[in-house]
Amino acid sequence: GAKARKADATTVGKRAHGFVLAAVSLGADATVYLEGINTAVSGQTPGDVFLSTTAGLATATAPAGAGNVVQRVGAAISATEIAFEMGEPIVLAERACRLNARSVCTPTR
Repeated sequence: GAKARKADATTVGKRAHGFVLAAVSLGADATVYLEGINTAVSGQTPGDVFLSTTAGLATATAPAGAGNVVQRVGAAISATEIAFEMGEPIVLAERACRLNARSVCTPTR
């Protein structure tokens, strides 16, 4: 059957496809939600949420390091809820850039 793994913004090919609501042991069955409200989070600030460089987490700050994957994963609607929306991942070039509000990369010098 299909296998689940933690999404990770430091690794191309490990984009977020969904979320789980409980911790899962290695090799155990998992229920993966492809849409909906993730209530298994804390410390969120309402607004856009991106895949984190810490595997399995989401953050309000898009990764900015060369080679990082920027993927919007939804919007925090409270400190403990993210409305999950799988966005298309963008791999940042080796040259650093800054994302604007429309997720367009502007090179930095």
